[in-house]
Formats: sequence, structure tokens, C-alpha cells
Amino acid sequence: MKIAAIDIGSNAARLLINEVKINDKQPEFIKLNLLRIPLRLGMDVFTLGKIGEEREKMVIDSMKIFSDLMKIYKVEHYRACATSAMRDAANGRDIINEVKKTSGIDIEIISGDEEASLVFENHIAEGLDKDFAYLYIDVGGGSTELTFYENDKMLYEKSFNIGTIRLLNNLVTPDNWKDMKEEIRKNINSKKPIVAIGSGGNINKIFSMSKTKDGRPMTLSHLKKVYKELNDLTVEERMTKYNLREDRADVLVHALKVFNNVMTWSEINRIFVPKISVADGLIHNIFSRLQNNK
Repeated sequence: MKIAAIDIGSNAARLLINEVKINDKQPEFIKLNLLRIPLRLGMDVFTLGKIGEEREKMVIDSMKIFSDLMKIYKVEHYRACATSAMRDAANGRDIINEVKKTSGIDIEIISGDEEASLVFENHIAEGLDKDFAYLYIDVGGGSTELTFYENDKMLYEKSFNIGTIRLLNNLVTPDNWKDMKEEIRKNINSKKPIVAIGSGGNINKIFSMSKTKDGRPMTLSHLKKVYKELNDLTVEERMTKYNLREDRADVLVHALKVFNNVMTWSEINRIFVPKISVADGLIHNIFSRLQNNK
């Protein structure tokens, strides 16, 4: 069975195509293709309140490409979700209608809470040590989703309008940070030690730059060190020194600031980076729904 997930975020749109095979009654998810297009919708939406003509055309053209790729791979089931930027865009619904007309793709605008739930759908914590509690931290361009997990149960989830594109445009206020800090202090508590599980393109990039072995955590002290190193460089210097694309080099520092704050306020000093995303969660969500409907 071939399943596709489309995640239209504030920074980029992603198409993930997986083949799902059943081995010993357990599903195996095999990645066939992952395409990322840096649409940067948040650059328009968070400053102008809507998606401008140029980026609107990019969305429509990108969805045509995604639609063609899904046909080529003979995808049987898909789900397309848009998050923070499309939620906030005054013309978001108009663009979704145009996408449906031109490419046949149905886009859903999902809430921040559902976005948090989709990251949780990856069930990463279920394979980890039960002597710990886990905080999923998903940092996107428009928002950060936190999901707290202990004893095989989700105890708390919350979406905050703090994301890398908002930070890049100086749109996150001290009150936004204060609200996040108070929420964390009040709700992220356990008698067990808490570790973080990070998701999103930025933490994946930081993990690969760290040369940490797969399955091993990074420390908060390491993230703070990297933050200082990157913050002292211009975007161009980051691109040259760390071989980064411009659309990664300009937001990486902002992502690190979010991770550092969340981990500090929740008194977490280790973070695992299993390379999961909203798109991966969507694939698992689609498969679960299909199994439940049998």
C-alpha cells in the first residue's frame, strides 16, 4: 500500500510518500520519496495577514507537482494538511479552493492541537525507557507544539504561536515567551526524569551537524553552545561555514532559542532526535484510520 502525506507549513511544504508493508502482522513504513519546497508562507502571512500573489502561485504550482508525483508513484491514499500560516492567512480558503481546482488536492487546515497530536502519532516514546517521561517539542515556522507523555499516556498538549519565521520577523513578544514559560512550569512535571524528543527540519539539521550517533541524545549544554556559535555569525557566514541553504541558515538560531528555552523551563537536559515530522505522523494517522475502518 502506498500512502502520501502533504504538510504545508509556514516555512516549507513537504510531500512524503511511503510504502507500507506488513511483516509478522507489524507495519513497516518504507520511505519512497520526500520532496521539500521552501514556500515561506509565513513571511507574507505574519507581516501582511495574507499570502501574496508570488507565494500563492508557488503554492498552486507546488501542489500540481505533488499531485503528479503521487500519480507516478500510484499513491492510493493521501492527506494534505496546512498549519499555522494558512490558518492565519485571510486568503487561505481561496487558495485552497484554487488548489483543488488546479491539482485535485484537498487541503485541510488543522489546529495547533491537531498538529501536536500528529507528531505524537509517530509513537516514538512507546519504544523508549518507561522510567522516563517525555516531552515532544516540534518547532515550525509559525508555531511550536508541545506534547507531554508519561506511562503510555498523553498528559498535555499545547500549540504556541512561537515559530522560526515569526521570530525572524520580530513578531514574538515578551508576553508570548512568558505565557509559554508559565504553561511549561505548570504542566510539564513528573516524579520521573523528563527527556525531550525533538522534531522538525531545524533540530534534524542540528543533530546531523553534531555528528551524534543515531539513537543517542544531544545535551542542552551542547544546544546552548551551538546557539552561541551560530548567533555570532551572519547568515552568509553560517551558510559558508556549515554548508547550509539560506532558508535554513536564517532560521536555525531561532529554532535553537525555542528548544533551549523549552528545555530550560522544563528542566530537561537531554533531547533525542529520531527524525520524525508532521508528515511522518500523517502517514501513521492515515494507516491507523484505514486499519480501523476494515
